Amino acid sequence: MSMVQKKGDAVIIKGSKFYYVLMFLATVGFLIACIFLIIHGLKFNSKYSFFYLGGGIIFTPFYLYITLWNLPGFIPGKVLLKIVPRENVTVISPKGPVLIKNIRNIDLIRNPLNLINDIVIETFDDKKIKIRTYNLLDDGDFQVIVDQYIFPYMTDNARKVWDRKIDLDKLREEDNYVRQEHRIE
Repeated sequence: MSMVQKKGDAVIIKGSKFYYVLMFLATVGFLIACIFLIIHGLKFNSKYSFFYLGGGIIFTPFYLYITLWNLPGFIPGKVLLKIVPRENVTVISPKGPVLIKNIRNIDLIRNPLNLINDIVIETFDDKKIKIRTYNLLDDGDFQVIVDQYIFPYMTDNARKVWDRKIDLDKLREEDNYVRQEHRIE
């Protein structure tokens, strides 16, 4: 995975270059297409001009909204999260650090308002930390990252919850990932 970098003892998770291009095409590309439809609809040189104009006017606010939500994700080299395995293993996000021993549940959830995937970390002290991924992190890659870098340091109850969520056989087939059986205290 090219999005995982090790600097010293820290593991830095960035977005995938493939997903940078895909998100740019999906947001800015469709916004440009809507503007193109409006311009050609205003020329009225086709019997479909009203459809072009209507489609462009209807979809432009939606794609403008999605593009504005995704703009912070287009910053080159944006670090989504950092995992620091020191004496107290922590996940460092823009929202602040979280001890891995304090994680009760971790999941990748799509926000219904802006259609962006968020990493949601629930802690034992009833806090919810949402880390915006800007759809630059695939579901399979997220599962591999959590299983490889966070799972070994989780508590036993959090491990059981994580094991119920993932399918290791599917990860083996799709991502060629095999869990290393080691327990770090």
